[in-house]
Amino acid sequence: MRPRRGLDPGSVWAQRLRQLEQQLRTKEERIVVLETENAALHLKLAEYQGLAGRSTNEVLQLYAARGGQQKLQRSSLVTQLHRAIKRLKQDLKSLHSFALELSKEFRRQSKTCLYQVLAAVQGVQLQNEAMQMFQIKAFDLEQSLQEVTERYEKEKQKRRALHNSLVELRGNIRVHCRIRPLLPFDDAAGHLISQDRQRNFSEKVAYAADDETVLVKCSRPGHASINKTFQFERVYNDSESQDAVFADVAPLLTSLLDGYNVCIMAYGQTGSGKTYTMLGPQVEGNFAFTTEDESELGIIPRATQEVFRLISEKPPGSYWVEVSVVEVYNNEIFDLLAKDSYGKVFSIKRDVVTTREGKSDVPLLTHETVENASEFLHLVKKGLQLRVRHPTLVHAHSSRSHLVVTLTITTIVFGDNFGTSWEDEQASQRLNKEVSCTFPQKTRDSKSASSSGTSSPVQVEATEKIKQVKTRLQLVDLAGSECVGMSGVTGAALRETSFINRSLSALADVLGAIAEQRSHVPYRNSKLTHLLQDSVGGDAKLLVMLCISPGQKYLTESMQSLGFGTRARQVQRGQAKKKNFPMPSKAK
Repeated sequence: MRPRRGLDPGSVWAQRLRQLEQQLRTKEERIVVLETENAALHLKLAEYQGLAGRSTNEVLQLYAARGGQQKLQRSSLVTQLHRAIKRLKQDLKSLHSFALELSKEFRRQSKTCLYQVLAAVQGVQLQNEAMQMFQIKAFDLEQSLQEVTERYEKEKQKRRALHNSLVELRGNIRVHCRIRPLLPFDDAAGHLISQDRQRNFSEKVAYAADDETVLVKCSRPGHASINKTFQFERVYNDSESQDAVFADVAPLLTSLLDGYNVCIMAYGQTGSGKTYTMLGPQVEGNFAFTTEDESELGIIPRATQEVFRLISEKPPGSYWVEVSVVEVYNNEIFDLLAKDSYGKVFSIKRDVVTTREGKSDVPLLTHETVENASEFLHLVKKGLQLRVRHPTLVHAHSSRSHLVVTLTITTIVFGDNFGTSWEDEQASQRLNKEVSCTFPQKTRDSKSASSSGTSSPVQVEATEKIKQVKTRLQLVDLAGSECVGMSGVTGAALRETSFINRSLSALADVLGAIAEQRSHVPYRNSKLTHLLQDSVGGDAKLLVMLCISPGQKYLTESMQSLGFGTRARQVQRGQAKKKNFPMPSKAK
């Protein structure tokens, strides 16, 4: 009997051996039973023989006593007894023959079983030897696979490092894509639809094929399904945590202190997870940056902690940090840290202008000096409380404005002689003549902001003793694009949606103009693009975090977001410029 495929040969042969042993024990028990019956029959025979003797004596006595009639009766009885005895002997002989046959059959089957057991043992040994050979081969294959996997990962890391270097040289925009999991509100429709279509809406169509590829299943009624793929620098699946997202963002923060401007921007439709990615979870519409579960914190609180950690490793007093928080609402810019005469924070409208150096600036914008991450997040939380929100059918806490949180780091170096790069020498000399060093107060109000003459992302200010370099980190949570029919907005909310979609369209137009290297880039078509001009088209390191919903219900919006990210990757702005920090002379 050959073992079934897929089962362990050793266990199969062991089971067969146990079955044969069971049959052998059954046969032995049957022989014992038959021998017992044979002995019982012998006893009965002896008993009958004794009975026959006694009957014979009785017959003789009766024959002698009663005469011929009794003799005939006795003769008849004896005849019957003899017949009975004869039958018993025949039965006994048959039983004896059966016992002999059974014994022979048992011996024959025992030999057969023994041969089968020996063959099975030999087969098991052969199977064990083959299994050992297979295990050795499998172990060798596993080692080979592990080596190939390790080499693949090393080559993948090298390729990613080369790709990042290429991105640095070309000045490309880094684009990461995050796919959120399906959520309960995905099952709710913004309008009346059939149950079958409702089930299709909750179907998942966007997947992370790997850590660099998004796979989207596009299907239409009556047409075959088409799979489309999109390549990005990094793709996060719906199970990856906030820690994994920030791990790829953290290196940019090191660049911030190395002299580069940095901008991190979240883009996507309403309800796709932008605000969660940038800020973290909302508790009854408010953000708790001091949540017990720090793994849920978003990029903004994590980036702040990381920046102050990096600053703490620098010499004391060599850095100071300022923060500003603005929102772009209905194509108007609002300062969310402005204070009234009583010191109460309120929202006030500001404007954005272009300076003589071609940089964007917001005159009278409030800048608050902060000394640690807690102070920074406290101010951001105050600004968030003033941010415009409005519930829609898609998202209960939908942000109706673009949020821009700017963290400005000023580096101070004391000394008589300062080193500058050849690229920045002329600009440094010009700025050294135009501006002078000023130390920050606790709050830089509108007057102090305007007195500096410019608020370009990098300013080099100097006297004979002191020189400053400013770098800027912009953290942008864009409002989500919306389909009016699905969100169900009306009235003022409909007007908000119109402005949001127009500003996002203007942002796409700007990227398209830069990618095509047009002579004119339409930054001023929207206050959003005008405000982000230095980050989108300037020398900042820009990371766009695409956030998409995986459901069929949001397929159109997800495809639009993925298309935006693809266009953003094609933008080549030239290598990001590093703002060389001044270095004191060795004499000092």
